[in-house]
Amino acid sequence: MSRGLLLVGATIASFPGNGGIAWERLSWVLGFKRLGYDVVWVDQLGRGHCVHPAGAEPEGYANCVNIPWFERVVERFGLTGSVSLIGDEGESLSGPSFEDVLELAAGAELLVNPGGDLQHPELKRRARRAVYIDVDPGFTQLWLASGRPVPRIEGHDLHFTIGENVGTPVSDLPTSGIEWRHTRQPVVLDEWPFAEELAEPRFTTVGRWQGTGPHGSLDDIGAPFPQKGDELARVLDLPARTGLAFEIALDARGDDEPRRLLERHGWSVVEPASVVADPDSFRRYVQTSWAEFSVAKGTYVDTSTGWFSERTARYLASGRPALVQDTGFSRTLPAGEGLLAFRTLEEAVEGAGRIAADYESHRGAARRIAEEFFDSDTLLTRLLEDCLA
Repeated sequence: MSRGLLLVGATIASFPGNGGIAWERLSWVLGFKRLGYDVVWVDQLGRGHCVHPAGAEPEGYANCVNIPWFERVVERFGLTGSVSLIGDEGESLSGPSFEDVLELAAGAELLVNPGGDLQHPELKRRARRAVYIDVDPGFTQLWLASGRPVPRIEGHDLHFTIGENVGTPVSDLPTSGIEWRHTRQPVVLDEWPFAEELAEPRFTTVGRWQGTGPHGSLDDIGAPFPQKGDELARVLDLPARTGLAFEIALDARGDDEPRRLLERHGWSVVEPASVVADPDSFRRYVQTSWAEFSVAKGTYVDTSTGWFSERTARYLASGRPALVQDTGFSRTLPAGEGLLAFRTLEEAVEGAGRIAADYESHRGAARRIAEEFFDSDTLLTRLLEDCLA
């Protein structure tokens, strides 16, 4: 028997060929369904997105929607018929019509809106409560404080952030009068089992060299912060300092210089489209890796948000240790075994050595952290209790 109806706003169609984004958004839908809820998922395209002709395949992280790719992902997870793809004006592109979704939304207990991907005002109004999930802490709060329009946030009754330090004395980010409640990115652990197979020692990750936040460039509001590429440039000597292998599936948006820079310093660089083009290949890439090494965007770091990557949570769930740049998350998550935090090159070198010296212990600890802190059953139950109280 259904526990009720939930509306989830989340876009994967705007990111064809990006298996990581697909997992991030899918986890909310799959997680709520595991709890016994009927879920209507609405994927709304952002403004400026074109639509590939039928049969065209995405090349990397394109800015065009590939409907066949989107529909394959939906079918892969048994969600056909419960996912509506709409344009920015509500026009139907795939699945149930916008009118049908509007009718269903009137019976929804909640609209859960990760990243504010669903922006259509009528859909926000239809559900009994609209819940915004901030997945880009720092960017969101700085844009709000600038006084610029932030349509992704408008029209919500409750506001959560994965930045667990936002609204606390640890972070000086402005709150703009919003009560920021805290949550984490959920991982459906059944979809991410412990990877028993041993892998060759190789730290990997997936990411962009640079990019804007969800609301626009912080440069436009006079709040520039280092890009992810700037943070990566500070640890270029890791391969030479540790004698270990480091690889990144790097989206450099057609710029060859980041690749050349990394390779000169001993890094391996692969194209994301060749290894993480859909959810299954993304999971395979993570689970055949040995461990993750990653930096974070300077905005997350310099404002001490406590942001933690959902990608890293999937490495942990797979029993793959993670050595990642500290954004302040070490105040709320256990960092030391399985999950290691660093702020300097020296700390990163030390962390890599610790993982190599006692790998099996770190593998087990990584999985335990995922089970205790990122299990979708626990996180989403807590979120719903908070929203429906």
